[in-house]
Amino acid sequence: MRHLLRLLLIQVTLLLGSPAWAGTDGSAVAVRGDDLHTGSDPAAMTRMAQRYEHAEGVEKDFARANQLYCRAAKAGHAEAQFRLGWIYANGRGVARDDGVAAVLFVMAAEQGHEYARRLLQYVRAQPNTDLPSCLLPERVEPVHVAVEEPAIEIRGRPEIEALVKQLAPQYAIDPQLVMALISVESGFNPKAVSPKNAQGLMQLIPETAQRFGVQKVFNPADNIRGGLAYLRWLMAFFQGEVKLVLAAYNAGERAVERHKGIPPYEETKSYVQRISSMYKKLTHPYSAEVVAPSPVLSAMRRGGG
Repeated sequence: MRHLLRLLLIQVTLLLGSPAWAGTDGSAVAVRGDDLHTGSDPAAMTRMAQRYEHAEGVEKDFARANQLYCRAAKAGHAEAQFRLGWIYANGRGVARDDGVAAVLFVMAAEQGHEYARRLLQYVRAQPNTDLPSCLLPERVEPVHVAVEEPAIEIRGRPEIEALVKQLAPQYAIDPQLVMALISVESGFNPKAVSPKNAQGLMQLIPETAQRFGVQKVFNPADNIRGGLAYLRWLMAFFQGEVKLVLAAYNAGERAVERHKGIPPYEETKSYVQRISSMYKKLTHPYSAEVVAPSPVLSAMRRGGG
């Protein structure tokens, strides 16, 4: 199987054609030291990484190539995700790891990368795969310091976990909160449908999907983006009060306002309790510019909602 994978990877190399950074006369372009400062452009980082991987105008340096690929992959660049997965599938400058390779190929394939999709038949995602540290987001801290129990590390299907870790920071949402929510909402089943027609990983009802521009509700990446957009909105609306946000995600923000706190519905109370048992933080950072806070929030706080 590994022999077939390596043969296929060689075929992909040939299919990718001439490097995009070659000069017009076919010669490699020389790279100066200050060319390493590629800024935040993931496409530029990926092109630079390819130079170091293939010794195009520079001395071959797998460590530098992998560092640049990883930065670009974290920024969501599909080509970088594919190439970094390829590196882990073949152990080029890193220990070979099919689990990491599979997760990276899934990330790229979700964005329509055809070669990544093809290679997924040769590598399989492994449970509890640890992603390279450079792909992990910085930890999101609470708005104010409070004495809370340590967070539980929530693990799920590795390809879903990888998407959450990639996308959640883009919406300023703690990935562990999203993992807890998905585990309760859908059990990490992208095709889940509830009796109330809530759909996908984050169980978006059609109205919420439309509200946040989700076109393909059963596509894991699109579904997660829609749920994250709603969570970001709710965080601003309830100024980072996690239990109110969770109650609103389950029952709707108007129900929370109407009851001035967690609605007295058994389903919603159980929902908030289940997620709170995994995600212990009471508050979460929020972006005030997203939406004005709920006009009844102060009353909820006085009432201990």
